Amino acid sequence: MKYHCKVDANHREIVLALRNLGATTQSLHTLGRGCPDLLVGWRGMNYLMEIKTTPIGWKLTPDERKWHDLWRGQVCVVGSVDEALEALGLNIEHCEIV
Repeated sequence: MKYHCKVDANHREIVLALRNLGATTQSLHTLGRGCPDLLVGWRGMNYLMEIKTTPIGWKLTPDERKWHDLWRGQVCVVGSVDEALEALGLNIEHCEIV
């Protein structure tokens, strides 16, 4: 069975912003099978992020839904740099991304 390894259009922008902030990132999108797109290390914590390009009402694929349902940790769905920063617990009004 072939699994999609598509990179969302906003993936690069989010990764670059997080790296400019000082976070480490590891793209996981090539793993497929519903695994989130991005692993982020920030201030001693790890964050899993599923990146989507559509606005509110994002639809997870069946594989993504299954993965999210079975995962015993946290995973967040983000669609913008601001949402990725919020997922890290940052107040976006006071953040400056270089």
